[in-house]
Amino acid sequence: MSSMTAGETSGLHLTGERTAPGVPEENYWFRRHEAAYHALAPYCRDAVVLEAGCGEGYGAALLARHARTVLALDYDEPATAHVAARYPELDVVRGNLAFLPVATGSVDVVANLQVIEHLWDQAGFLAECRRVLRPGGRLLITTPNRLTFTPDSDTPLNPYHTRELSPSELDDLLRGAGFEVRLLHGVHHGPALAALDRRHGGSIIEAQLAVVMGSLPGQATWPDELLADVAAVTADDFAIGERDLDASLDLLAVAVRP
Repeated sequence: MSSMTAGETSGLHLTGERTAPGVPEENYWFRRHEAAYHALAPYCRDAVVLEAGCGEGYGAALLARHARTVLALDYDEPATAHVAARYPELDVVRGNLAFLPVATGSVDVVANLQVIEHLWDQAGFLAECRRVLRPGGRLLITTPNRLTFTPDSDTPLNPYHTRELSPSELDDLLRGAGFEVRLLHGVHHGPALAALDRRHGGSIIEAQLAVVMGSLPGQATWPDELLADVAAVTADDFAIGERDLDASLDLLAVAVRP
């Protein structure tokens, strides 16, 4: 995947909900998302792939190493312009995820990573995914685990999220939309990140949030040790599997259209 300096992301507004490569302060979140893309990439081998909600485009570019072709779709016009310029190997289109701008039964894989929690009509979106997939086509989804993000409420604390899902809720939602759920895994910290959790007061996530939330936008002052540890995180530092789903950070699902 192409690396990117902080200056090269200046055309994209980093809201905290769309991460990008090459930004040291964003590296933990970028690598966490990248780990999920690596885990799901084998399902895209030689496939016609639609990434519904491509963001900065790094994930679609990673999937394109395995796929026959990748169509990167996003509603945000600056994002799609950036993706088209930065990742010429991708086909890029601006469109609404409520009405996917592709023909019925025309794709092998729909990838939707860290997006469904932002959608007002999740069931309607899944119906669109089912429509555009060929029989036997795969839907690849990741989303934050509600049980670790907002454990005490059905209302997300994150103002960008409309509805977060627990493992059982994601499973029910996919099956209710007519999919067969073939895999449901969780993303956890591996040993190196568990060590960083201990070093930073029990949670490297909370340590990062304390810096960002306690600062004016764009003016966060990072402790040198914390920033160095965040910048050194790799995708291999995350563990993805079926153990202890309720305690996972993110959920990862593979569902099939019958």
